[in-house]
Amino acid sequence: MPLPPLAPVVPRIAAANGIPLRLDRPGVTLTFDDGPHPAGTPAVLDALEAASARAIFFLVGEQVERYPEIAAEVAARGHEIGIHGYCHNVQLRQSAATVRADIQRAIDLIGGAPRYHRPPLGIYSNAGLRVTRELGLEPLLWSRWGKDWRKFTTPGRIARRATRDLGPGDVILLHDADHYSAKNSWQRTLAALPEILRAVQPTGSGSGSAGASAVTHS
Repeated sequence: MPLPPLAPVVPRIAAANGIPLRLDRPGVTLTFDDGPHPAGTPAVLDALEAASARAIFFLVGEQVERYPEIAAEVAARGHEIGIHGYCHNVQLRQSAATVRADIQRAIDLIGGAPRYHRPPLGIYSNAGLRVTRELGLEPLLWSRWGKDWRKFTTPGRIARRATRDLGPGDVILLHDADHYSAKNSWQRTLAALPEILRAVQPTGSGSGSAGASAVTHS
């Protein structure tokens, strides 16, 4: 079987390993990684609420321990919770047992019934991909990204990258936290969100997907 590390940027590798980059939904799905964050997550939640939008938040266990009230607020506002691991460590440097322990610790801490998993940096090892599925989680990467973690990017660049050639089922990767990226990078993501939301929300009075993770009008 082909090695999966390049799956986010080489779709044929993702396809060969059964790793989705898109979802079978009529709308576009927004996803946010690396939270919760004491400032970034509440600000993103407010922006999404103002637009009647929902997203998937891939939470990091060690940050949930630091900010449990914010993690609870994500779910309370109707967003879907995904697993990003307990620590933000790349799977390629870890044994299968270490990856299993990390993901299970995050599941136990975050609770609920999470459906999706996304590894740090979007990099699966073969063992990590197997463990993810054995733990009952579905891997999910992305088809569009804003590259919003970069130090010298701008809100305009983030929005343009994230919304370029969007189509039904696309999954957009953004970040509501700067724990593992450039300081205050979430502020540029927040500034880009209005343009991104305008691009992904359906026109007229109809809604996108009925799922909690899809961008919809309520």
